[in-house]
Amino acid sequence: MAVDFPAGVSKTYTYAVPAHFTLNPGDLVLVPFGARTLPGIVFSLTSKCSFDHPREISRRVSPEPLVSRVHLELARWLSHHYLCSLYEAASLVLPPGAEPRARTIFQAVDNAPPAVLESLGSDEKRVYSLIASRSRSDLAVVRKAFPRLRLEPILDHLLRKKLVEKQTTTSQPRAGPRVTWTIELTEDADRGPVRGSKSQAVLALLREAGGSLALSEAQKHLGPLYATVSSLERRGLVRRVAVEVQHVPVARQTGPETQPLELSPAQREAWRHLEKAMAGPIQGSRVFLLHGVTGSGKTELYLLALAEAVRLGRQAIVLVPEIALTPQTVERFAARFPGRVAVLHSALTGSERQGEWTRIREGQADVVIGSRGAIFAPVPRLGLIVMDEEHEWTYKQDQQSPHYNTRDVARRLAELTGAIVILGSATPDVASYYHARHGDYVLLSLPGRVSENGPLPLPHVDVVDMRKELREGNRSMFSRSLQSAMKEALDKDEQVILFLNRRGAASIVVCRDCGHVMQCRRCDLPLTYHSQGSGLVCHQCNLRRPVPDVCPSCWSDKIRYLGVGTQKVAEETAALFPGARIMRWDSDVTGDHHSHEAILNRFASHQADILIGTQMIAKGLHLPLVTLVGVVNADLGLHLPDFRATERTFQILTQVAGRAGRGPSGGRVIIQTYTPHNYALVAASNHDYHSFYEQEIGYRRSLGNPPFGQLVRLVYSHTNSQACERETLRMLTLLKHEMEIRGHRGIHTIGPAPCYFSRVRGRYRWHLILRGKSPRDLMAPVVLPQGWTLDVDPISLL
Repeated sequence: MAVDFPAGVSKTYTYAVPAHFTLNPGDLVLVPFGARTLPGIVFSLTSKCSFDHPREISRRVSPEPLVSRVHLELARWLSHHYLCSLYEAASLVLPPGAEPRARTIFQAVDNAPPAVLESLGSDEKRVYSLIASRSRSDLAVVRKAFPRLRLEPILDHLLRKKLVEKQTTTSQPRAGPRVTWTIELTEDADRGPVRGSKSQAVLALLREAGGSLALSEAQKHLGPLYATVSSLERRGLVRRVAVEVQHVPVARQTGPETQPLELSPAQREAWRHLEKAMAGPIQGSRVFLLHGVTGSGKTELYLLALAEAVRLGRQAIVLVPEIALTPQTVERFAARFPGRVAVLHSALTGSERQGEWTRIREGQADVVIGSRGAIFAPVPRLGLIVMDEEHEWTYKQDQQSPHYNTRDVARRLAELTGAIVILGSATPDVASYYHARHGDYVLLSLPGRVSENGPLPLPHVDVVDMRKELREGNRSMFSRSLQSAMKEALDKDEQVILFLNRRGAASIVVCRDCGHVMQCRRCDLPLTYHSQGSGLVCHQCNLRRPVPDVCPSCWSDKIRYLGVGTQKVAEETAALFPGARIMRWDSDVTGDHHSHEAILNRFASHQADILIGTQMIAKGLHLPLVTLVGVVNADLGLHLPDFRATERTFQILTQVAGRAGRGPSGGRVIIQTYTPHNYALVAASNHDYHSFYEQEIGYRRSLGNPPFGQLVRLVYSHTNSQACERETLRMLTLLKHEMEIRGHRGIHTIGPAPCYFSRVRGRYRWHLILRGKSPRDLMAPVVLPQGWTLDVDPISLL
């Protein structure tokens, strides 16, 4: 049994099964754990127990297993590889809302001594009064009533004084079909007079509707009816009936069904290998790396592979790196597989996720499309996994444990199910390409662009040295060649994309007299200036402040705005081209999960001429009317203290350049930079992945970075900077001692040192990095105190 408790890696507990019910592996249950009741997942059953009198399971949460045997094995692997608890790993595959939540309840004791009450402080009296005014007070309710108080010491004091009692209960899971309520007349509805005008109105409305009406519809006519309906129900005049709401699939076909396209010679050769692998037993790797330039027809091969999987009676998972890409992907796939596509991602509502999860598990969908979490979809007959843009960092879960990489999970899942994996990218992850070159993956290549009318050339790329622009007197953020190209494209009624990987109007706000930079008081990072209403914003914790009139350090009024963001680019573009229709696409203007789709649809239908955005616009979008892409500043992110910084710069420049020239008018890309001779920029301008790879893999080999060694990152956070430093130094000493006594060779330590983002939300951050053949094995038996985060195979070192 894996229990929802932060324990050691793969830690399990033994419980007795009560005589009145049976269990199966994969069941979600509630178990007593100390004084609490916690959720647990059954991993195995045995008739023997190594100790006497084990505690009994309290109850089952679901009448049937929620985790399949394949996913139980996957959870074991996740727990071992990413050094997380077994329950954390297994909970990834639970249906939305299935887990019961712990609730802490406070209740005032009877006959509290007046003298003890009088001794309380003012805040303690306020909290006690709230609890005493209710029969039971949920901790969440108390927190909401007193958001500014530190409740823990107050509640502890009330408990010690025996003025309140505390209970821990478990709420019912939220999973299950969505229901709506209908009210119906009973056989006794016409017997005897009914008093009360509202009661009479309800009965009259029901008779007019034929004896039954949805409660929501009745309330539209008569207003709130809870008390009235309850009264009528007690008197036996009406009854309330729960009606299950039928789930409407998220992916609905809106256009005609499409047919396969004619393949190019390179596509036919790649498909020959994929078709053979799907037809029978595989000798060698199950993973195919489909390396194709932007617009080379990778999606058509995905569709053919999906159709073959369906023909063979199997199902498939298709992964995209961003939720923003899901609508366009769903539209293309739903047109090829009408009525058989399901969608899973975090932007769906709870009921939508639950409905899609149920459709998938019951085999009603052949194709599941989603972001990284869709890899855990309960597909019963998995035969194919497709990862589009496999290089993207968003496939790594870095916000919470387990910190899994979707690519590695897909490989393990394919081994367990017999599925094949297609990793597609124009700019593969360097480690992926290394594995393909050395036989761990099968490498398939699509070197040229294709279209319905035949081959298309890749867009021509110009690199503009902005140092030369400055020397020649151009102080605009736009080079002269970019301004000229934008004017030419707009004159031809073509579309333009401007890319800058930074939001806002100015990067920093600084005092020109003393040099003081306006910073976030919680993160120690410069605040970004937003000119349209937001003022100064921290892009780490979202702290917002008005722009000061004077410097808070020296009281000077010489406040200046340095650097540019997408908002500033939009303002400058509007000033240069006042007649152009301009749109922005960044996280500042995408407030809900429909915003991405609305922006993309508007731009694709030519309701705007210029689209200005961050990395969202670089990923997998097919926009045939775009003939010009301008990269405003290619140097952003190039010199960050992360060994992947250069690779990411190359990838994003190549990807954003790939948005140009997908139509018959051709395309052009202009990259503005202050470091024009950097090898990543030179390779991106020549669409030359191979030259970039050869230089990058050489640097990785010399330093022992992935794929030549594994990284494990440990981050410690604390409200005190000195405490951070002391704890990371203590951990370094402990790990060196572990390496010495256990004979670990070839593991090197980097740090400890402050993180690049050294303070986030009021907590300082220090990190320690292990690099070598298997630092994960070194960390497996180490118990980390509270405050530590461990990340195996980190995607970022910032």
